[in-house]
Amino acid sequence: MTFVISSDLVAHVLHINIHEGDKVTAGQEIALLESMKMEIPVIAEHNGTITAVKVIAGDVIQEGDVIAILE
Repeated sequence: MTFVISSDLVAHVLHINIHEGDKVTAGQEIALLESMKMEIPVIAEHNGTITAVKVIAGDVIQEGDVIAILE
């Protein structure tokens, strides 16, 4: 099953903690975003393997933008 990890808000990508091929577990922080001077962690909701990372540190992303794909 494929899961899309996307942003819930407009934010600046501070850090990406994953790469393609990485195995992640539910609850693992995969990225750190900043919005309105607050840091917001992006947490994997499922176990799986990262098949694509769509953003890099420094990107400005919009609500709904894809951060990564998890299978």
